Amino acid sequence: MSEKALRLGTRRSKLAMAQSGQVAETVREVTGRPVELVEITTYGDVSREALAQIGGTGVFVTALRDALLKGEVDFAVHSLKDLPTAQPEELVLAAVPEREDPRDVIVARDALKFTDLPRGARIGTGAPRRMAQLNAYARAHGLDIETVPIRGNVDTRIGYVRDGELDAVVLAAAGLNRIGRIGEVTDFLSVDTVLPAPGQGALAIECAADNAELIAALGELDDPFTRAAVTAERSLLAALEAGCSAPVGALADLLVDGQIVKEMRLRGVVGTTDGTRMVQLSTTGPVPQTHDQAWALGRELATEMLAQGAAGLMGERAH
Repeated sequence: MSEKALRLGTRRSKLAMAQSGQVAETVREVTGRPVELVEITTYGDVSREALAQIGGTGVFVTALRDALLKGEVDFAVHSLKDLPTAQPEELVLAAVPEREDPRDVIVARDALKFTDLPRGARIGTGAPRRMAQLNAYARAHGLDIETVPIRGNVDTRIGYVRDGELDAVVLAAAGLNRIGRIGEVTDFLSVDTVLPAPGQGALAIECAADNAELIAALGELDDPFTRAAVTAERSLLAALEAGCSAPVGALADLLVDGQIVKEMRLRGVVGTTDGTRMVQLSTTGPVPQTHDQAWALGRELATEMLAQGAAGLMGERAH
């Protein structure tokens, strides 16, 4: 490839810049070409409305994709959980690097764990998915909590705890790890307590579908298992006709016996934000070797969840 600098489109947030910087360094190593970050402001970055109110789906992605389509950047890095499930024909998901820790975490006052929070504890999160599962867990285990909708970057959210406005906030482990703040976590939430968002902890590297040379180079960053797992999770989301801000959790992982990988397991959950009604199911199958096989696993589980009434728990569905 030529020595001309590759232009990497990224959101301006501290987290986006950190993860894009890490990808840029790897792309430099793979291609031998310089990579420059091109900062792009998305609608989700400037709006202060709740994600559910502004649509959620694509609000952090559309501006980056527009820049790709206009040729203003050569490739873009997204948090994969923000990516709509519909892929534009002109663009291709060139790489899904190895996933970070997909779990959600608690940052609480006085270094408290989730189950040690006092009665009436106020927990901040912007995700209906987290609200639904935290409230369901609290109801099942006799905890008295209040989930409070919040927006903002990591500093803003943790600031609510530091200033005493909230007792705790819920964040993604991967994001805190990427910006070097994982040490502020007071509790890691088991995926048996809170299933993450589909694709959480993974990155998506996108470029123009007609740039074969760049696609081949970026493909060096692809992790086949991570791609298969997030494809199954996103298939579930698509089949439920749910957007990025819907109360849907999903996680695909490997079932291993000793050193032998047996199957892929996909778990999914949909619930009302007050935690009173939940549909939570799982399925297993052979580890997918193709996109279609991974996509089929997600659709299979979504069909079972819809049969048990999942559609009625999501509010207005995406179309």
